Amino acid sequence: MPEHPEDAMTDAAVAPRPHVATRRHHAARTHATSRPPRRTACRTVPRARLVVLVPAHDEEAALPTVLRAVRDQTYRPAHVVVVADRCTDGTAAVARAHGAHVLTTRDNADRKAGALNQSLAVLVDAPPDYVMVLDADTVIGPRFVETALSRLDADPRLGAASGIFLGPGAHGWLQRCQANEYTRYAAKIGSTGRVSVVTGTASVFRYAALRDVACARGSALPGRAGDVYDRGAITEDSELTLALRTRGWRLVAPPACVCRTELMPSTVALHRQRVRWYTGMLDNLRAYGLTRVTAGYHLQQLMLTVGTLTLWVLLALTVGAALLGTLAWQPFWLAVGAVFVVERLVTVWEGGSTARWISLLVLPELVYDLVLQRAYLHAWSYHLRGRSPQWGHLTVAHDRPCVGTAATGAARGEEE
Repeated sequence: MPEHPEDAMTDAAVAPRPHVATRRHHAARTHATSRPPRRTACRTVPRARLVVLVPAHDEEAALPTVLRAVRDQTYRPAHVVVVADRCTDGTAAVARAHGAHVLTTRDNADRKAGALNQSLAVLVDAPPDYVMVLDADTVIGPRFVETALSRLDADPRLGAASGIFLGPGAHGWLQRCQANEYTRYAAKIGSTGRVSVVTGTASVFRYAALRDVACARGSALPGRAGDVYDRGAITEDSELTLALRTRGWRLVAPPACVCRTELMPSTVALHRQRVRWYTGMLDNLRAYGLTRVTAGYHLQQLMLTVGTLTLWVLLALTVGAALLGTLAWQPFWLAVGAVFVVERLVTVWEGGSTARWISLLVLPELVYDLVLQRAYLHAWSYHLRGRSPQWGHLTVAHDRPCVGTAATGAARGEEE
């Protein structure tokens, strides 16, 4: 009999059940993209302790770098599973070539949430202590796993260790502005210690916390009983964050848990991504209502809405005054503006000289903010009409019965 249940799934259908930087650092990253450095001191993390799930849809180009980064961890996971979801390319073959197991979803109509629910259902009979969810286009830092496990081991009420995503290798003003946004978010986490969302790009979860969420679905939490991920949520990571917080689990984002994720190459792709993010959060907050956990998130959305409308009105008044010849520069408001410029400069300082210059120029980031605010207003239109934005796929050139008793569809595991 196989040691683990997923090892017995070859050609068999299993129904899922509910359930910054110096030159040295820059050189190291550049080398890592071509050939991973040899690490003489590393510890293997057994399957009983950690399982890494990599949901992937046509990711054969990105997977090699992602899986090499997992292999080069100071604490190297022994069990990595690429969840091939409706793939039409060589994703499965590439995964096997890099030493990963492959789990192929079946009849999945629920995108990433459905793929993860199917793969988590396979773990029910022999659950690990922790589960890492890693996007197939995200490269984690070398101490990610070691740091996450250390923090989770130290605090039994800690439900997840979230990654902190950065955007190195940016090209053009749009990607550089995205990188600046991510750098500021990392700085905010570092200064406040608050994790707004457990990122779906790379995070490590306590299995008991995921089981707790699955057991509460359909009663204390939105969603279908037994599902870890709410299949109806547009943004499964922010919804799971609300679920974990509602169940009383603590969340953390250690500074060493850094990861590199893809940056949107065009304003069209960025708009599509952010409309989905914003709409997803608005929908999630409507599903959870106003509670002690969600109050801060509701306030954040209120401030975003007020700030967006204020900026657009201010710009309209400024343009109107300029056209009428009544625009006058006031020293007081110039001083206030200077304070904001300094604040934006300080918060991207770790991003390097280019990030600082982009911030000092003001105009590029002002235009970028308008792009994001347009997406936010568009998201409100979807939310108010009860509609969901379309998904887009960015092609990269390069207790037990509760978890796993209600997901529809089936998964087929193929391991070599």
